[in-house]
Amino acid sequence: MSKEDLDAILGLETEDRYDYFLDVVGEEREVWILVNSQEHFLKLHSDEHGGFEYLPVWPAEAFAAAYAGDDADLAPKSIALPQFLKKWLPGLDGDGIEVGILPGPDKSVWVMEPRELEKDLREELSRF
Repeated sequence: MSKEDLDAILGLETEDRYDYFLDVVGEEREVWILVNSQEHFLKLHSDEHGGFEYLPVWPAEAFAAAYAGDDADLAPKSIALPQFLKKWLPGLDGDGIEVGILPGPDKSVWVMEPRELEKDLREELSRF
C-alpha cells in the first residue's frame, strides 16, 4: 500500500474508516494490533465519558506500523479473525475493554463494545 493510499484512508471520517475496516477484515480474515517487546498488547485510555480503556485495531499491518511510528518497542501483530472472534472479543468484553477501530494520526477513533463489533464482523462474513 502506498503512502498516498494510507494517508487517504486515514484522512477519512471515523465512520468511513470503520466501513473500510469491516471490508478489509472480511476479505483478509485477520485483524492487526500492536504489541510491545514483552508481547503485551497496546491498550489506550480515553478520558471521554468518564474514562475507559480500548484496544486499537487495524485492518492491515501498514496501518498499525504507521500508528506505532518511531516507537521501537511497538510492533504490529496479526490475529486470525476466527481467534479474534472466539477469544479476543469475549475476553475484552469480560475485562470491560472496548475496541478502537483504525485510529487516525489525529487520534480520532471509532470506539465500540466488543459484542457490537463481533455482530458487525459476523454480518460482514455472511456476505462472503
